[in-house]
Amino acid sequence: MLPPDNHVHTEWSWDAAHGSMEASCARAVELGLGTIAFTEHMDLTRWVITPGCKGATQREALRVGPDNRFNPPPLDTNGYQASIQACRDRYPGLRILSGVELGEPHWFGDQCAALLAGGAYDRALGSLHSLQIEGEPWIIDDLYSPYAPADLEPDGIMRAYLAEALRMIQSSDLFAVLAHIDYPVRAWPAEAGPFEPADYEEEYRGVLDALARSGRALEVNTTVPLRAEIVRWWYEVGGDAVSFGSDAHRPSQLARNFLEVSAMVEGVGFRPGRDAHDFWRRR
Repeated sequence: MLPPDNHVHTEWSWDAAHGSMEASCARAVELGLGTIAFTEHMDLTRWVITPGCKGATQREALRVGPDNRFNPPPLDTNGYQASIQACRDRYPGLRILSGVELGEPHWFGDQCAALLAGGAYDRALGSLHSLQIEGEPWIIDDLYSPYAPADLEPDGIMRAYLAEALRMIQSSDLFAVLAHIDYPVRAWPAEAGPFEPADYEEEYRGVLDALARSGRALEVNTTVPLRAEIVRWWYEVGGDAVSFGSDAHRPSQLARNFLEVSAMVEGVGFRPGRDAHDFWRRR
């Protein structure tokens, strides 16, 4: 059986125009996936909208404010929970977990806490998608663009990201899983040369050590996917649990790369838990 997919988006996430909870469940059954967690976006950061991304953003109504900042739509918790229950009724053989992906929870502690208090969520992911640059919030993807503030290099972006991820772990206990620790790699420019985790080993180990000491899980996000060196460092610092996440925004992306990545994670030293629907644990 494939590991649980603990990071999936559907029509209830603002950036998943092609998402479908029902179709994702059908795809999970087709793949033989035993567990799926729908972790919809809870974003509050009003990042700067650059000319390069503004056109795409304006396709969705009310996404850009008059100050050229992103207006994150609120999560429709009632609609989301009703959809979860409908899918549980329709797919009784599939374990369907509720969840939320908290964007920058250390910046919005009160709001994130209120969301979690208002509903029962099986999975709470902590995600860092943005950085403060010169006092302005920027989504990581746009920091590689020609519209970003001057003097930014991929190396500096990665180091700033890992420093902020460490602050997020140290100052917020609202999430149980750290999502996509390698997020800046997704937009890594070819002209910067290949991304080498070893160049950032000290920073990665600092983040992983803090996460391990907090008793939380590391997500192995399979979008890129996460490099084996980072999973090995997680094991070496004492990390106990691994969560697999496809970060799917459409049903066809569900459990992408899971066979290869789960074999890699097993080779590092993690195994399925006693409950097949749980995180993988160190042996």
